[in-house]
Amino acid sequence: MLLTAEQVAELNEQYVGKTPQEILQLAFEKFDNISFACSFGAEDVALVDMIVKIKPDAKIFYLDTDVLFEETYQVRDEILNKYSANLIKYSPLLTLEEQADQHGDNLWSNDPNACCNIRKVEPLTRALSTLDAWITGIRRDQAPTRANAGVIEVDTKFNLIKFNPIALWTWEDVWAYIRANDVPYNKLHDQNYPSIGCIHCTRAVAPGEDPRAGRWSGNDKTECGLHK
Repeated sequence: MLLTAEQVAELNEQYVGKTPQEILQLAFEKFDNISFACSFGAEDVALVDMIVKIKPDAKIFYLDTDVLFEETYQVRDEILNKYSANLIKYSPLLTLEEQADQHGDNLWSNDPNACCNIRKVEPLTRALSTLDAWITGIRRDQAPTRANAGVIEVDTKFNLIKFNPIALWTWEDVWAYIRANDVPYNKLHDQNYPSIGCIHCTRAVAPGEDPRAGRWSGNDKTECGLHK
């Protein structure tokens, strides 16, 4: 890594109260070989808007699992049209047919962790293997597993530096930014989908439910494995 764990801890303490734009400026100043992992959710489209305004040629990648919602592909196209973003697609090594042949039908139901490993974690590992640092849209209040996320931290899972510029933002902060900057967003958010993943593992959330209750509903799984 280009920064020691001690240097990262110092930067995190220094930048924890700064704006996302200031954290992004730092990320691009410190690292040439850095990319933003975009899932086209509300947090990520807001970050695309910020990133392109700071560094128009910044690398942005996404994971196409082959089972994303049509609305997700629509907002991807809107993002491309509005920002001419440098979007790089990573796909699973197995097609859906090959996955079914090797692991049986409906792997997302029978073994969702295995499905996520094939369709998300392995492609992400490939994408990150070429980088020194990455940027994500995770926020502390998204889930208990993210409550201690730093704005800058060492990603021990992938041995990279990880920037979480909106870690301290609320859901309301995200939407205030989207509206103020006329950012294209996934229309499923208007239908009570606060967190959007793959078709088979995402449902709308009822009033009062946890925002991530719609992910892997009926299962004790809460993360796809992209974040430690």
